[in-house]
Amino acid sequence: MKPSKIIYLSSFKKPWSYYITILNTSTASDDRRPNPYPHKTSSYGMVMLLRTAITTLVCLLSLTSIIFVARLYRRNHASSTTWVPSFSTQPVQPCPDTLDWLLPLDLIYPIKYARRDIIVNPTSDVKRLSVTKLPGPLFPDLQSIDLTDETKVQLKDCKDPLLLDVPARPKGPVDASHIIFGISTTLTRLDDSIPSLLRWLPGTHAKLFVIAIEDDDVPEESKDRYHPADSNAMSKLQSRMRALDLDVTIVHPLSKHDFFSQRYFSMVRVMYEHKKPSTQWISLIDDDTFFLSMPSLVDMLSKFDPQEQFYVGALSEDWWSVARYGMMGFGGAGVFLSITLAEIVNSKYDECQERSHTSAGDIRLRECISWYTRTKLTNIIDLHQIDIHNDLSGIYESGRLPLSLHHWKGGGPDGKGYPLHTMHLVADICGDCILQRWQFGNDMLLTNGFSIATYPSAGVKALELEMMEETWDHPSVVEGSVNTNGVDHSLGPTRPKLELGKDKIQYRLLESTLVNGTVRQWYFKPGVDGDHDTVLELVWMNAPEPAPEPPPVR
Repeated sequence: MKPSKIIYLSSFKKPWSYYITILNTSTASDDRRPNPYPHKTSSYGMVMLLRTAITTLVCLLSLTSIIFVARLYRRNHASSTTWVPSFSTQPVQPCPDTLDWLLPLDLIYPIKYARRDIIVNPTSDVKRLSVTKLPGPLFPDLQSIDLTDETKVQLKDCKDPLLLDVPARPKGPVDASHIIFGISTTLTRLDDSIPSLLRWLPGTHAKLFVIAIEDDDVPEESKDRYHPADSNAMSKLQSRMRALDLDVTIVHPLSKHDFFSQRYFSMVRVMYEHKKPSTQWISLIDDDTFFLSMPSLVDMLSKFDPQEQFYVGALSEDWWSVARYGMMGFGGAGVFLSITLAEIVNSKYDECQERSHTSAGDIRLRECISWYTRTKLTNIIDLHQIDIHNDLSGIYESGRLPLSLHHWKGGGPDGKGYPLHTMHLVADICGDCILQRWQFGNDMLLTNGFSIATYPSAGVKALELEMMEETWDHPSVVEGSVNTNGVDHSLGPTRPKLELGKDKIQYRLLESTLVNGTVRQWYFKPGVDGDHDTVLELVWMNAPEPAPEPPPVR
């Protein structure tokens, strides 16, 4: 038997129309007809072989087109959990043979471990939901690993990368050049705030003015007095921050006699005197105010006409604080004055400084506005003062996208606070997906950047996920108020707290890092009763650019 002859399409020299004509003038029964040209056996065999090859090629192309259209439909009409598009190069390694990147985490081995790669697919018609439900588990089975002596491992079970559709976002930072921000703080606290400022301010063209005093290392009995900062230290810090693309100007207090509340209020004058024709808003914030989405913040302000008098901010989440201090914008959430209102406050600056006797800067601002205008607070519930304490998981796991968060540097159940500058890294990959929730099967809930939780008692389906879990300490009660839980006006509706370790198993974000255009997250649960600690790893990445299409065949 002679070996089969391999025919390459490139060996055919005639135009494609010639071969298509041959194919179209033949029928499926032609193979069984006798050769009408017995004296041209080799030519006739070549034609038949060519026809078979072209028929096969057409069938393969048709099948490929059908599969592509079907997958495209599924991709546009549902959240895909398994399909990964064909890239020009393999973008990820689902089952690495070394885990040396775990070493800086200072874990105690052995640990239980699982990992998954996630490829985000920005899609214009996808909206952020309170929770997005997906079938199947997020992780493979847990595996015990020990990197005490060797980082090479043999993972037994690895899942293919997960493709997640996320809302599309504009390229690059949003333009916030029409906003001026102001902070009153110390040089030390300002320096400590650089990592968080770097997450939302650079590239926006928004300016930041800071009234700075000396460090907090002063006698307790004189804490509220004016301690001038060293001008040389101010200049060095300002230069260092500007080199990081933070458009900051650090100044001394306007008066050496100013107390804290007066310095806070004086930011209005500092910002107003540095306004430009394009300035529409001035904003007073604290050094631990964190804006999670500058595009969303700019969009919120765009709903109000800066040529009118607007006082935009948020009430405290704690109804007792509202009852005590009034209907005002609490400073840590961020307070925004339209340039028209700022002009009035600035013109009455001296009168307000002399007339007010409060020790709180945001109260002084509210007093001045109420004395000289009829402007009332426009309350934005997505700006957060965070005047509640202890475990704030209910806020972070609610599925809501806060415009701002405050008091995150301290507190929490372990007293270490909530590292928003680390949690927020994933926004570099998927934009406003920070704190977005995905439900996997009926057991697991991912809150991106904060936690992964499972619910062994009744599963996720038993939860009222539109309600916020009351994980925090109960606020002080306002006697006679129908706001019995103290947060209905701000965080409601709420649901009772679940018992950790029984009704809810929580893996909190331990660390996150940006490496080579990907974001690695490690979620951690300490072992109890002699059990090993558990680490769940997620690696977020953008889909690689597809390979360019080859030039058309001529």
